Amino acid sequence: MAFSASSRAQPKGATGCLVLADGTVVWGKGFGATGSAVGEVCFNTAMTGYQEVMTDPSYAGQIVTFTFPHIGNVGTNAEDVESHDVESAVGCVVREDVTLSSNFRAQGEFGDWLAKNGKIGLAGVDTRALTRRIRLSGAPNAVIAHSPEGKFDLDALLQQAQEWPGLEGMDLAQRVTREKQENWEGSYWRLGHGYGTGEGDGRPHVVAMDFGAKDNIFRNLVRAGAKVTVVPARTSLEEILALKPDGVFLSNGPGDPAATGEYAVPVIKALLDKDIPLFGICLGHQMLALAAGAKTVKMHQGHRGANHPVQRVGEGWGATSGLVEITSMNHGFAVDADTLPAGVEQTHVSLFDGSNCGISISGKKAFGVQYHPEASPGPQDSFYLFEKFVGMLG
Repeated sequence: MAFSASSRAQPKGATGCLVLADGTVVWGKGFGATGSAVGEVCFNTAMTGYQEVMTDPSYAGQIVTFTFPHIGNVGTNAEDVESHDVESAVGCVVREDVTLSSNFRAQGEFGDWLAKNGKIGLAGVDTRALTRRIRLSGAPNAVIAHSPEGKFDLDALLQQAQEWPGLEGMDLAQRVTREKQENWEGSYWRLGHGYGTGEGDGRPHVVAMDFGAKDNIFRNLVRAGAKVTVVPARTSLEEILALKPDGVFLSNGPGDPAATGEYAVPVIKALLDKDIPLFGICLGHQMLALAAGAKTVKMHQGHRGANHPVQRVGEGWGATSGLVEITSMNHGFAVDADTLPAGVEQTHVSLFDGSNCGISISGKKAFGVQYHPEASPGPQDSFYLFEKFVGMLG
């Protein structure tokens, strides 16, 4: 049953709602946690990986609309969590009711997992209509609510949605970063074996700045041959240099890169001046661009999904110039390619809208990509980026 009503009149059986800041009310069946949560409504086009999406810190402050109708049917398990005990997506909107899981890796049901982790779900929604609304009008602020008794104070929920300031200008990295330094040990996953470990001795040392990182990034760095030390977002230049890094990684994360960049960009600039190799993904890529003199912009609807085509452009790719990678993306901000200064080359572009998806800095061992190579779209189209970075460290 789809609750297509978008008025304040509550349909029979509705136990959940999404109240947009413009006053629109989308009704549905609540599941997962009860209560309410405020955020920016976005959509994700991936057909798999919903548990990874819901635990990705880059989704902090967001309500994810899944365009794929069957979400939850493979259940949940402990191995597919991308971060632990930090903020991520506050809730999700789905088309079909979540059925009992049917997968040999399942350890629990999606609705139970959402409830345990304090995230609200809303089912029975015309997600195609909601997605079209986002595409036409941009990502709105909203409140998602679940009441098993079907009791809602719509005026209070609307006020909460209207008073929330939105993601632009918001530094969320400090809310999702690690609190202390950590020596990373996990490596890539294999069926029947779980996550392996990497030997640290003799490997080049990467210091990873955690702005809201996905754990699989660190696993891929280890897989590519590095030893990894993860540090909090506000780690100083002196503290990083004291770890004697062969290279520094700049992680993904939520919020406005310009806001996080107020304290991170000066550190990144200093690392560039010292010719330390740098690799940035998503938010890290954006802040590398800011450190090089470019600007970032808030996107109309953002890019989120596991099927985004990106093309290699510019010099330096040789026979692979023009090659198209199928990538995973999750960002609502982007580097403004028109502001790239001399000496900063655009290396990748989105084939959906031509937006910037990669840069490299001339004369430096420094590059970044907007997409997520660790998410294994393609499924291995973009792993070369980890090998490229680790290969710079020798």
